Amino acid sequence: MSGEGRLLTGPAGERYRFDPGGFWLELLVTGGPGAHRRHEILHTPDDLAAWLVDSRLAAIAPLAAGDLRIKPMELHDIKRFRDSMWTVARDLAHGRRPVPGALALINDGAAASPRPRIDPATGARAWHTPLSGVQVLGAAAREAIDLITGPAATRVRECAAPDCHLVFLDTSRPGNRRWCSMERCGNRRKVHAYRSRRQAG
Repeated sequence: MSGEGRLLTGPAGERYRFDPGGFWLELLVTGGPGAHRRHEILHTPDDLAAWLVDSRLAAIAPLAAGDLRIKPMELHDIKRFRDSMWTVARDLAHGRRPVPGALALINDGAAASPRPRIDPATGARAWHTPLSGVQVLGAAAREAIDLITGPAATRVRECAAPDCHLVFLDTSRPGNRRWCSMERCGNRRKVHAYRSRRQAG
């Protein structure tokens, strides 16, 4: 994943960068409950392994698909966690406290996490591999715990566009990010405002 965020494709085929601000929030772009099911991309453990190669987890230390050993039940648990995090993220974005059941799911998921190491050949940060699905879930759950219990909890936002429901952590210095992406929703809003002014004039 580049420093500019993850490359997504909108309903009209437009490509844009989206920076979720955290790994547990990045998981939300893989699908979800209800209307989000049409965006589902994690059908098999191999799908998740391929997705993780370009994730924020891989930005911490490189990952290749062969570094991951994800079992079908682990994929099921990760998707269950992800689906619950949609509600948690929206609760935070709107100033609500997440429900106890969702918090319990986060706590249960935090049991294990990836083990970092220093690559003796390069001196760079790496992961002890193979990584399991339990460790991937643990990385997301522990990050969620850190965010929910810290000051950044007030910086979770839902895109201000009425037809977009992406949720992100606002890491901007002033804390005034409103859009999932200026390339998509921010630009659409600018175009709409411009046309409204033209019509009013």
